[in-house]
Parts: sequence; C-alpha cells; structure tokens
Amino acid sequence: MAGTASAAAVTNPAALVNTLVGTQNNGETLPGAATPFGMVQWSPENTGGDQTRSVEPGGYGYDVTRIRGFSLTHLSGTGCAGASGDIPFFPYVGSVTTSPSSDTGDSKYASNFSHANETATAGYYRVKLDNGVNTELTATTHTGTGRFSYPATGTPTMLVRTSNSEIGSAGATVNIDAANKRITGTVTSGNFCGYINTETRKSYYTLHFAAEFDQAFTGSGTWLDGAVRPNTTTASGGTGWGGDGFPVKGKGSGGWVTFAPGQSVKFRVGISYVSDANAAANLAAENPAGTLFDTTRSKAAAAWNAELGRAAVTGGTTGQQTTFYTALYHSLLHPNVFSDTNGQYTGMDQKVHTVATGQKAQYANFSGWDVYRGQVQLVTLLRPDIGGDIAQSLYNQASQHNGVWDRWTHNQGATHVMSGDPAHAALPSIYAFGGTNFDASGAFDSMKAAATTVTPEDLSSVGWNVMVVGERPSLDKYLSVHYVPSDGHAWGGAAETLEDSIADFGLSQLAARLGKTTSAPQFLARAQYWKNVFNTANGGYAQDRSSSGSWSGGFTPDTENGFVEGSSAQYTWMVPHNVKGLFDKMGGNSKVVPRLDSFFHNADGSWSLKGGGGTKSDVSNEPSIWAPYLYDFAGRPDKTQQTVRQAVNTMWTATPGGIPGQDDLGAMSAWYVWSALGIHPLTPGRSELMLASPLFPQVTISRGNGKTLTINAPAAAANSPYIQSLKVDGAASTKPWLPESFVANGGTLDFTLSGTASPTWGSSAADAPPSFDG
Repeated sequence: MAGTASAAAVTNPAALVNTLVGTQNNGETLPGAATPFGMVQWSPENTGGDQTRSVEPGGYGYDVTRIRGFSLTHLSGTGCAGASGDIPFFPYVGSVTTSPSSDTGDSKYASNFSHANETATAGYYRVKLDNGVNTELTATTHTGTGRFSYPATGTPTMLVRTSNSEIGSAGATVNIDAANKRITGTVTSGNFCGYINTETRKSYYTLHFAAEFDQAFTGSGTWLDGAVRPNTTTASGGTGWGGDGFPVKGKGSGGWVTFAPGQSVKFRVGISYVSDANAAANLAAENPAGTLFDTTRSKAAAAWNAELGRAAVTGGTTGQQTTFYTALYHSLLHPNVFSDTNGQYTGMDQKVHTVATGQKAQYANFSGWDVYRGQVQLVTLLRPDIGGDIAQSLYNQASQHNGVWDRWTHNQGATHVMSGDPAHAALPSIYAFGGTNFDASGAFDSMKAAATTVTPEDLSSVGWNVMVVGERPSLDKYLSVHYVPSDGHAWGGAAETLEDSIADFGLSQLAARLGKTTSAPQFLARAQYWKNVFNTANGGYAQDRSSSGSWSGGFTPDTENGFVEGSSAQYTWMVPHNVKGLFDKMGGNSKVVPRLDSFFHNADGSWSLKGGGGTKSDVSNEPSIWAPYLYDFAGRPDKTQQTVRQAVNTMWTATPGGIPGQDDLGAMSAWYVWSALGIHPLTPGRSELMLASPLFPQVTISRGNGKTLTINAPAAAANSPYIQSLKVDGAASTKPWLPESFVANGGTLDFTLSGTASPTWGSSAADAPPSFDG
C-alpha cells in the first residue's frame, strides 16, 4: 500500500476517509455526504444513458462520469438494482423546455464531470459539473445542506425529480412555495429487487421532504409524464413499474425553480418517513434557518471523528490508515436512524409509532444475511447503546409484522431477500457484545415462537428463490427430519440448514444468558442439525438432500445446487459454533489443514481467494469470511495469520476499486476492520475473539460503555503477520483466541510479531478456541 509509515497517532480520522473507495469493480458504495447511521445520505446518481436504470446499486459508478441528480437517501453495496435514491435534485443551467421525464436517455437534463473536479470524504461531497455548477453537499442525521455555485451566464435552474427514485415510484408530489422560498413533496416507493420477483414489486414507504432556499425564485414550473407545465407549482405522479420490474420510461413528475443569473444557491432539506410536518420539524431541529454550510460540514466531520476515533490507530502507512478508516466508515453507515427528532416513525404495520422510553432511536435497513456475521458485532463493540437500539428496532419491526423477523428490511418494508433467519443470530450477538439495552426477554420469546411455530408462509414458495416469504422456509421439515430439504421452499436447502443451525445456536446462547434453562439446551441441540446435510460419502461436504433422505444427484464440490451465493465447497466450512465437530467429521486436524491449504491456494501454490470456480475460497463474499480463521482450531494459527494478512494486503486498497465485492451495508468492510485489528468474533451469539495479527503497531478501542481494549504490536507491518508471542493483560498466552471477558471488561494485548512463521505458537489442542456441541 502507498504511503510512508507513521509513528504518530491518528488525530483526524475523518480526513483520511475516501468515500470513492468501493465505487468501482462492484463494491457498490456511495461517495456522498452522510453522518454515522444517518437517515440522509446525499449522493450522486450517475447515468449510463438510461433514466430507468441505476449504473450501480449505490447510485454511483466510478467509471461512469455523468450525473442526473443528487438523491437524499441511499444504501451502500446492496446488490440487486439499488434501493432508495429518493428525491434527486439536479442543478441545471438553462430553461426547461421539455419534460425531464421524457429525457429517457439523460441526454439533456444531466451533466458530465471529471474526477479531477471531485472531492469525497466523510460528511462532504463536491463536484464541479461540466455545465459549470460547483455542487457541494453535507449532512446531519435527518437533513442535508447543498451549496450550488452557478456560472455567470445561463439560467440557474434546480430540478426536483420527485418521482425518480433509483428503482422507481408508485407516486410522487411536489409543491413549490415561491413566497417562502420553499419546496416540499413526497415519493412513495419500495420495489427492492422487484425486477427479480413480483413479491417485492410494490411500494411500502413514503418519504416526505421540506427544502428551504436562501435565494428568491424567479420562476417555476412542473412536469407530468411528457407534459412540461411552466408557471405551475404542483404536480403528482409516479413512474410506476413495468412488467420487468423497472420504472416505466417517460413516466413521472417533478418541478423546477429558477434563480437570478450567477447565483450561489444554498438550500437546506429535511426528510421524514412519517409526515410533511415531521420533515419540517427535523429541519428546524438540526439545521435551522441561518445555519452556515461550513458549520454543518464541520459538525458532520466532528460526528465522524467521534465514532471513527473510537478505534485510534498509531502507525502504519497513509494508505493503510485510509483503507482502515474508510472501511470503518462504511461499517457505520447502516442501519439508518429511522425515527424523527420527535421519536416518531412509521412501523412495518404502516402505522405511526413513537420510540419507547430508553430507546434513543428506531433503526431501519437491516441486511440480515450479510451483517449478522461481524458488522453488528463491530457496531456494538464500539457503541453498545446503538447496538441495543438496533436490537430493539428489529424486535419492534417483528412485533409490528405479525411476529415475523424478516431477513432483509428496507425502511418499513419486509423484502424477505436472501436466506436463513439472521435476526436470530444478530440479536444474541448484540447482547453478547454488551448491547443489552433492549427487551431481550420479550425479543427471545418472539424469536422462539417464530422458530418453533410453523406458519402458512413457511409452507409457501412465494418469492422463490431470492425472496421466499417464510421466515423459516420448510420449518415443518426442519422440525421433523432436522434439515431443510431440497424439495422444500427454501432458496437452497443445505444452505438454509446451515444458516438455521447458526440462528438456533444464537438463540441457545441468548436463552442461557437470560436464564431460560429449558430453551438453551433445546436450541443448542437444534444447532447441530448442520450434521444432517454433511455427507461423509461425498468426500466430506455439505450437500442438498430430499425430505425422504436421499442425497441430490450429480454432486461435485463446486455445485451451487442447494446453496446461496456460493458453492458446497465454500459453505461446508460455515459451522462457526462447532468447528471441532466439523473437523472431526472431516477426519481431524491432520486432514483439515491440507484441505484448508487447498481451499485457499491453487495447485501451483498461488493464492486463490476469490472463488476459483467454486472449489476455492471467496473471501470477497460472506459464506467464506470465517474460513481464514479456522486454522486457529486446527493447531496452525500461523496459517490464519498468513491467510488473513494476504486478504488484507491484496484485496483491499485505498482506491475506487479497493473493496473486493459488494460491501453489503458494511458487512465486508467490517470484516476488514476486524481483520486489520487482528481479531474476529468467534461465532454469532458469543463474544470470544479469534486471533489473526494486528496490521498496526497500536490500536486503542474506546467503547461507548467506558471499557478500553488496547492492541500493541510494535513490529506490526504488512509483511510481518506472524505471532511469536502474546501477552494478555501482562500474562503470557499461547491461545489464538480471547475469552468473552476481554470484550466485557477491556484489557491489553501485547503481540510480538515477525515476518517468519512460528508453527508451534498456539498449536496445542488445549489452546484451540471453544466449540459448542449439543
């Protein structure tokens, strides 16, 4: 990585963040202005010449240098065709003579730009468009401020493309109030992954906005579909969705206002998912009239420094520091604050609720299948209070959704996307990491009911395969034959069995912590159902099987039949709660170590970390991200240290292409943060930490509950990953893992590292991390 090594502690981590990282090569992140967990994430919408398509799910693709608007909401690294991207504003120079909805190729109402004229960092985004407008964006939690410096010639115009959310809209409104220099409106949308299946091809949220300008309007107008309507002030109409699930070309509505020539125009905008009044109240509370742009920008940077600074790095190169803090930044974008400043939010029952006493905020946008593996743990490590609020938010959603814990929630909508029952793994993890400020007992009872009561949706294939409606597809079979069969309702039966086993382990651990002595062993026993899809006769791989017990035919390790975004070879390792049990089935450590070696390497010894045709690891996607740490269980922690460092050094960089795959609302960035620290959660439901080795000479973790974790490794460097010795709170240790007490109480790690492997350190069977069998 580029940069000179520094011995000084980082004092301004926000300044190191490069939000263009991940905007190239399928990272699908967004470069715009946001605050930690902010409702507003104001960012460009690039166009490749089709108004009905987003070039990337985050709205921005580094290789596409044309912008059609700056939308107030986004999700980072989602996959599918994007989400949100609501209320794009576009600073246009000239008169509006045709309907922007008719500009289906974005040939007129869009502008090219150069990356040389672009700045993107934590809380601030700037771009000088080729049309001459210098655009600057910053944000608070519920609001944004934009500053637009128009050229001296041409008519300064601001388009408000209310209906043009990234994946379309069912309805939209705009109201222009020239007397008060104000524009308000709404968009009603949803449609996450709706092009894949009609199950989510619908609206389920309405966003309200209120924008207040500092310059008088000299003119205004609106449009509806193909009709342009000068001198009007209201319009309504959405894009709708075609049979392909994408917005209908030529449909939609919006409005525009003009200003005196050569103006620098600033406006502040607040949003709400409840009402127009709440959008205005959010604006008044966080960004009142008279607030300077630079004041808001400074506060956004300070908010990021407060959160990023909880992981205080000393040393490393500038490139390493930028990669680390940008990954931490991406880890803290989601979930998003969803309640307004008055505590109100719209629930999954589409009713208005108010957060209860003790809950500071309701959160939304939970990419469950992705984030339960490490991102919620990282958030809770740094901010246990926010972790607890996220847990309460998920419980609130389930309570408003007939007891269903949906696996992928978008605003107040249930999308069912992906597989497994991730909330049942996430909440116990949050609790284990100290996020206990939620109704854990009530949440457990709700999750237990969902995991033991077969619903009509569990018996349905509606939404198959990506968005099966049941929380626990084929739960009846899981309870009777103890696996999810290939002839059931899940996206992939073998994958679903592995996922549900992890979820059940999480429930067992939460039950034990809450003193629920009957439920704890019940769910621990269920957590071993993964064994029923492990086939020793096929070479020792997880495999799909029918409800009658027969194994699926034509099996090869690279098969994706029965799996989700991965192969049997990749999923087979995914038993984080009982690694010893898995290794025993594989023939013990002597068989496992060479098998792991083969998983991470090609036949010629070169590394293979991104799929290898399905037979090799894919550390760029979630099913493989635990696998590099498994050597810790097999008596070869040095190989974990080597493999993790290889991924950290080669797959992540401080460049636009510096995230190796979809970031999935921070899930993959969280893996990088953990791995650069040299630690990683053992398994969902627990807070033990597996060890790799630290990338930096020192990192101090200042938890929100006052506890401190200090990681010292004076010889740390990119090419020195190997542990020679370790002290934990001053006492020598040969264990490649840390107990739960380390997270709970804090402590100090002192690593001695070198560029030479030490195969004997941590090699004893007695030193292996714990496994949990039923």
